[in-house]
Amino acid sequence: MKQVAVIGIDLAKNVFQIHGTNPSGFTVLKKKLSRRQMIEFFTQLSPCLIGMEACSSAHYWGRCLSDMGHTVRLMPPQFVKPYVKTNKNDARDAEAICEAVTRPNMRFVPIKSEEQQAVLVLHRVRAGIVKQRVALGNQIRGLLAEFGITIPRSFKQLNTRLIQIISSQDSQIPRDLNVMFSSLFQELTNLTCRIKVFDKQIESHLRSSKECQRILQIEGVGPLTATAVVASIGDIQNFKSASQFAAWLGLVPRQNSSGGKTQLQGISKRGDIYLRCLLVHGARAALSYAKRIDKLNSWQQAMLQRKTLNKVVVAMAHRTARRIWAVLTNDCAYDPSYPQRLVAQHY
Repeated sequence: MKQVAVIGIDLAKNVFQIHGTNPSGFTVLKKKLSRRQMIEFFTQLSPCLIGMEACSSAHYWGRCLSDMGHTVRLMPPQFVKPYVKTNKNDARDAEAICEAVTRPNMRFVPIKSEEQQAVLVLHRVRAGIVKQRVALGNQIRGLLAEFGITIPRSFKQLNTRLIQIISSQDSQIPRDLNVMFSSLFQELTNLTCRIKVFDKQIESHLRSSKECQRILQIEGVGPLTATAVVASIGDIQNFKSASQFAAWLGLVPRQNSSGGKTQLQGISKRGDIYLRCLLVHGARAALSYAKRIDKLNSWQQAMLQRKTLNKVVVAMAHRTARRIWAVLTNDCAYDPSYPQRLVAQHY
């Protein structure tokens, strides 16, 4: 086989397309491999640079190929797309990946460890169950509303009213439906119990991670946010500044500038939607608590006078992201009594 310096792999479920070039950049390899042939092929290949698009299975293959001595780089798919020539197919996708991975200004995604992926799986499954519970709760409210029974948007009140409706002898709903609503109530209870089980697993991981415990001290950061952020970012040194970390989360203004005139719009909403959602909800909870106990700091008071509530919440989420970056980068403790700065006390 001719000397191969760079390989681009178009990942799939069963058939993988690879495209290889020599040190001069000329194509020397085009090949389709099955899943069984992947390990055997790259074991016999001399160490080279391998590029792949970041996807659900890319981290697994990245770890496997790295253990064989290859240098693996994962790239966001949107950064690879400009290198696709003419019509799209697997061969052209692999060629585009092979070309994109050699670009000096290309941005790469760090390969996650098995532990990081395991934590994120817990979060994804938990989020799916929460979505199911919300959908089921809304369905129950809608069905009861057909019989003139309205229930506020609170699972505590929903559970209380359902128990009363099911056990009442003079219920407003037909008796034939008591069994059905009893079944729905049991399903709602089971979903709640499953969520609590995942919460305990996440809290168990939180107690074993010093990084999670450090950022847990920051206002607006809870167990879910702490574990999800640490598992997602991998190595914080991949971000050169706090601004770059906030931009990765999509918490910076979107630009539409031209001719030397800067125009800033709403936040870019790039990056991980789940992480951004956790940070925004955490900031909203922190702001609500500060208002309730009448302990708004001067920055929050000034922002509330000039901006709408949602803009202040997003600004606080942006600030939280910068604090997370500072705590993890400096490997230092965060003192809640001094929210404007970090204590220069290392563990």
